[in-house]
Amino acid sequence: VQLQASGGGLVQAGGSLKLSCTVSGRTFSNDAMAWFHQAPGKERKFVGNIRWSGGVPNYEDSVKGRFTISRDNARNTMYLQMNSLKPEDTAVYYCAAGPVLFTTAGYPYWGQGTLVTVSS
Repeated sequence: VQLQASGGGLVQAGGSLKLSCTVSGRTFSNDAMAWFHQAPGKERKFVGNIRWSGGVPNYEDSVKGRFTISRDNARNTMYLQMNSLKPEDTAVYYCAAGPVLFTTAGYPYWGQGTLVTVSS
């Protein structure tokens, strides 16, 4: 299973950005997908997760109402729509995949990360 994250960039506070995570070699057993972010000098933190098979996404409290996770099963791609961005959202964003829907970094498969920078 390989994951490729993309879509990061520089955006002003209050702006929007949409990240993509394309999965190759996906199997039915790796049903869980997630987004994490890691700010400089800080630990990797959970943003949200979703299942390929259905159900509603779960979000970390600080992004609820601002971020939306969706998926396109036909394209094997998961998305993270980020609105009302804040400077504290600045981080490298990682996508992850695995068989269990964790909110911790227990996923076996990870993308390379894409940098999001929010200027004030």
